[in-house]
Amino acid sequence: MNDGRVLGAGLDLVENARMDAMMRRWGRRFRDRVFTPDEQRYCDAKAVPHRHYAGRWAVKEAVSKAFGTGISTAIAWLDIEVVNDSGSGAPSVRLSSRARRLAERCGVAGILISLSHTREYAVAQAILTGSGPCGRRGGENLS
Repeated sequence: MNDGRVLGAGLDLVENARMDAMMRRWGRRFRDRVFTPDEQRYCDAKAVPHRHYAGRWAVKEAVSKAFGTGISTAIAWLDIEVVNDSGSGAPSVRLSSRARRLAERCGVAGILISLSHTREYAVAQAILTGSGPCGRRGGENLS
């Protein structure tokens, strides 16, 4: 969906080995704090789950950066959920009601994401589109 102008863009790169280490160290507590139950089911069903967790982490970071807030009191980890289209498998994001209210206040009409991973890295980009006043502009704080 491309509704209007670009309001913000975010990018994040994650080392898969770092994600694997965090998951081994913190286990379920870490996953429950950062990933929704559906995200966990998706990743755990993969042959190398930590690579898929890393990709979802990167998307959440990229979206929060596009808003200009980062992961903070304005947008928390569980406020951004990565979902896949049932037909094409293309990733998109679903926002919690709190994050949707922020998006509405900011005039965000759409969030475009791109996600990729290799053996060593996961990378994601997010672009906010719409006609509103918010987005990442020179480090502006939206909270």
